[in-house]
Amino acid sequence: MKMSFSSGGAAGIACRAGALALTASLVSAAALAQPPRPGAVYPAAHAGQQPVNHLPNPYETQRNFGTLPDGRNWGSVSAVNIDIDGVHVWAGDRCGTNSCATSDVDPIVKLDPSGRVVQSFGGGMIIWPHGIDVDSEGNVWIADARLANENELAENPAAATRGSAVLKFSPEGELLMTLGTPGEMGDPPTHFTEPNDVLVAPNGNVFVAETHSAQFQSEPGPDAKSRISIFAPDGSFIKSFGQWGFEDGEFRAPHSLAMDSQGRLFVADRGNNRIQIFTQDGEHLDTWYQFSRISGIFIDRGNDMLYAIDSESDPNYNPGGWRKGLRVGNARNGEVLYFVPEHISERSSGMGGIGSMGEGVTVDSSGNVYAGEVGPIRGMTKFVPRLIP
Repeated sequence: MKMSFSSGGAAGIACRAGALALTASLVSAAALAQPPRPGAVYPAAHAGQQPVNHLPNPYETQRNFGTLPDGRNWGSVSAVNIDIDGVHVWAGDRCGTNSCATSDVDPIVKLDPSGRVVQSFGGGMIIWPHGIDVDSEGNVWIADARLANENELAENPAAATRGSAVLKFSPEGELLMTLGTPGEMGDPPTHFTEPNDVLVAPNGNVFVAETHSAQFQSEPGPDAKSRISIFAPDGSFIKSFGQWGFEDGEFRAPHSLAMDSQGRLFVADRGNNRIQIFTQDGEHLDTWYQFSRISGIFIDRGNDMLYAIDSESDPNYNPGGWRKGLRVGNARNGEVLYFVPEHISERSSGMGGIGSMGEGVTVDSSGNVYAGEVGPIRGMTKFVPRLIP
């Protein structure tokens, strides 16, 4: 199979004959603004993309949405999703810091429109809430993306039996199903490797995207899984598709999942700076680069508006002048309509560049957008559509 990539904004070629061989490539002046980083290689098609940075911004940004029980501070939040009522918002708070491995507070919270917590659960069950979905019955699915590290295990040995799994909770917090084996990494059907996100289709099938660290690999390794697995509603394994790579149908850390009104599966292929679109059987349909380096994706199935949030763009990982921010467009034809720029911050989100923007994104029935923040800015942000007809 032939594999193409570009590095630092210039095209290169990689040929795979049983193993991947990366050829020499030119490095653009923009990429030289920062030292080269691991995984700063891209599909060849990325080199010709013009950055989408200057569209209208019809949203009012409201920082610090929501308060937590007992007045505790927010930690990093990448898992956000709207409830089936279209009004309440579910969020996965990483326990005031960036991990729940040594904490017993409830990381999963349900917020009313004023930002008040009306439900919470999951204390002592989750390490790193990274992705979330709410199914048609209101059940809450959590992708717990990593295992406890050595320092965390030394402080809390009980954390060894958590992480790298997908958990299904009732709306009240009862654990209903576990996919994978908490505390262990591996391959489906019994294990996952760093599951990034989970999505439940209208027919009840469950899609799980792996692997978080694969975006920082410049060539495939033993843990560069980068696949999507499908499970039946009862948790039985159906199939996996995809692998690490740059070609259509391949991924470098599929980071977030969404589905449009037609039932097409949209994958935020963050390491490759693109969206890929598939049938529910895993057949590749299209690839879009115009929504940037996406950490989170949400599609309103009522009108097929697509919300893509970029927390990482910088000269290394998305060269060519792309900015962090929220891009809103049409999932039917791929047109980007609006751009909300990054927050001003002393340090940047991601690994560099300018400013900060959230990782997770969801939208309520009134079109208000909610972002889960990570890095120097934490907690939640609300974007109110003041100027959208």
